[in-house]
Amino acid sequence: MTTRSRNIKLEFWVTEQERAMIEEKMAQLGTRNMSAYLRKMAIDGCIVNPDIPGLKEMVSLLRRSGNNLNQFARRAHETGRIYDADIEDIKQNQERLWQAASDILTALAKLG
Repeated sequence: MTTRSRNIKLEFWVTEQERAMIEEKMAQLGTRNMSAYLRKMAIDGCIVNPDIPGLKEMVSLLRRSGNNLNQFARRAHETGRIYDADIEDIKQNQERLWQAASDILTALAKLG
C-alpha cells in the first residue's frame, strides 16, 4: 500500500457557469486534470486588483480634458482666436494626465 503525499482534501462549491468557465480556461491551457489545474492556480495564480490608486482620478482628468478641448475648439471656431490661457490650461491638464499615467504604471509594475 502506498502513502499519498497529498493527504489533505479541500472542497468548494461553484455554479454551473463557474464550472464552465473553469473548464474553458483548462481547455485553453490544454489540460484535462482539474485537480492539477486548480492546485496550480491556487498556489501560483495571481489576483489582479483593479482598484489602482489614481485610476479614477485619471479617468476624471481625461473627461475634463476632453470637455475643455471641446470648449476651446468651439471658442476658436467662433472667434477665430486661440488664447494663451487656454493653451496653458491644456498644457497643465496634459502634465497632470502624464503624471497620473506614470503613477498607474508604477503601481502596475509593483504587481509583477
